Amino acid sequence: MNQKDNSSIFTPILIGGSLILLISFAIRSTFGLFQIPIAEQFMWARSEFSLAIAIQNLAWGIGTPIFSAFAEKFGDRKAITVGLLLYAIGIFISSTASSPEAHQFLNVIIGFGIAGSGFGPILAVVGRAASPEKRSLALGITTAAGSGGQVIGPPFAAILLSIMPWSSVFVVFALISLLTIVL
Repeated sequence: MNQKDNSSIFTPILIGGSLILLISFAIRSTFGLFQIPIAEQFMWARSEFSLAIAIQNLAWGIGTPIFSAFAEKFGDRKAITVGLLLYAIGIFISSTASSPEAHQFLNVIIGFGIAGSGFGPILAVVGRAASPEKRSLALGITTAAGSGGQVIGPPFAAILLSIMPWSSVFVVFALISLLTIVL
């Protein structure tokens, strides 16, 4: 006899994972908004900051399998915590960086932070925690939360940039990343 799974899809793991992705990708999607204020403050060519973002994306790609291996050896919670810490540290230190090279180096740290707090480790945790009957739905909800973050992040950053300098917004984002660890 086939029993129907009546448990709720919205488990603490699904909710926590979805919120981590929402926040992580909300912040990640905002970096383009900082290009002009940073370039204008330091009189850089815009290509300098663009290179930093490209480096961030490369570090994210390189970091993803590294964080997967780390999670296998030390556990998902530790991998995600390290990812969020790197994310927060990279963003926080970037708030004081004044050279293109510093921003480019710090975006390596930020990219690794995104890898540790992004789709790879979060979807692995959510997928393992969901029942086979609800796994696809749980992964879809979690993925949608990450996509939702990409929608809400830029307007939130634009509001912050209208009331404070870019460096202060970076500090706010670093604090939000740190607070995300409780999830």
